[in-house]
Amino acid sequence: MKTRLQAVLSRFRNSHRAARRGMLFALLMLVLLILGRPALAIEASTQSWDELLQACVHDINDGASTAVDYDCFAARRDELRRYLDSLSQVDAETFASRPRDDRLAFLINAYNAWTVELILTEWPDLDSIRDLGGLFSSPWKKEFIPLLGTTLSLDDIEHGMIRKAGSYDEPRIHFAVNCASIGCPALRREAYRGDRLEEQLEDQTLRFLGDRSRNRLRNERLEITSLFKWYGDDFSAGWRGAEDLRAFLGLYANALGLDDAAGRDLESGDLKLRFLDYDWSLNRR
Repeated sequence: MKTRLQAVLSRFRNSHRAARRGMLFALLMLVLLILGRPALAIEASTQSWDELLQACVHDINDGASTAVDYDCFAARRDELRRYLDSLSQVDAETFASRPRDDRLAFLINAYNAWTVELILTEWPDLDSIRDLGGLFSSPWKKEFIPLLGTTLSLDDIEHGMIRKAGSYDEPRIHFAVNCASIGCPALRREAYRGDRLEEQLEDQTLRFLGDRSRNRLRNERLEITSLFKWYGDDFSAGWRGAEDLRAFLGLYANALGLDDAAGRDLESGDLKLRFLDYDWSLNRR
């Protein structure tokens, strides 16, 4: 009788310990899921942004640029807002813990997606993103973006984070962030990803510099986008050894359509530069 009782008690204790271990494991998984959710949002949610870009953005100029179907984005605005909400779930600590390219891709995607959302606030009753500003206000300074635990403007993301000295020091971002204007580089038809960021930025650069509506050799002058005038310091900061704008452009002489002689004249200063007027018309399809 005593032996049978001991056996029953032993089975009870074993089952109790197993149940407790199961509960502890389930609790641990729940904690990891909660803590990991912001990190997952950085990578996983890019799929929804990919789908929107592929559906609503279209190649033009033989693939050198794109046009945006804002009616398409308007029809799928709930999807866009879910993507934006997923970005807002990422806290500053999680963001800071990610690799450099993951962080930069995250910020470029955020800038581009919230720019589309800003256009949709007044769509279809506008012809330019600048219509969303006023005499003493700028659409880029409007604080409407809940990101990384605070409320930001587009300028905060681009100039305060992406272009902040010492953070990324990557001039090619100017061919990736999109200001919803014809003069801008193309809105890429896929989300930026940390594991492919180098490839994507280089492709964006080659496509933009190869677009003869924005950069071209004409009448013995190299006519280039005003982006190079406004952000000349970014292209003269020593990236890949380029200590001035001409040296940066020289790295992409082939994309600009320059032969060897013109490339040498560019870097020596013999080839004159002319900055083209910027087209602020909406990059609508």
